[in-house]
Amino acid sequence: MTIRTTIIASTALLALAACGKNADTAQNSTVANAQMGDTGVANSATPVASAAQDFANTAAASDAFEIATSQAALTQGSSAAVKTYARKMIDAHTASTAKLKTAAAEVSPAVTPDATLTAEQQQQLDQLKALSGSAFDRAYITQQSAAHQQTLDALKAYAASGDAPALKTFATGLIPTVTAHLNMAKGLKA
Repeated sequence: MTIRTTIIASTALLALAACGKNADTAQNSTVANAQMGDTGVANSATPVASAAQDFANTAAASDAFEIATSQAALTQGSSAAVKTYARKMIDAHTASTAKLKTAAAEVSPAVTPDATLTAEQQQQLDQLKALSGSAFDRAYITQQSAAHQQTLDALKAYAASGDAPALKTFATGLIPTVTAHLNMAKGLKA
């Protein structure tokens, strides 16, 4: 009976150990799959940004681009109308950045807007800075129209389907201002 009990006990322990090993393997497999993309290649350690963070970054970069290009307009533009518009853009986008930071802080978990320009924005800014006079004015007007249209599209999209109420309110509230900026840019003459 002692041998039989020992065999049964050993079999039970081996079965439990095997179950535990399968659970560990399954858990490790699940963790590995979560760290792998559809391609089977491990994702970077950087977590995927939330829609709120993406929107905050887009809005912050838009403000930074508008401010930087408008500052260039003050020194390199030749048209009084362009310079007047540029001053308005600096003031409006500085205020927008402050409102964005306030709204982003209300999101849970809070998001921090990153105002780093996209590669495209940086390239456009660099191209703009290489110009002066009426050539600058024409390029600035074109860029302002395009940038405000992109911003308006992003605001409308987030206002309609965003995941953070404070940022949705921010986006909704900014739509009329950006629409006005877009219309003003379209009305500028070089």
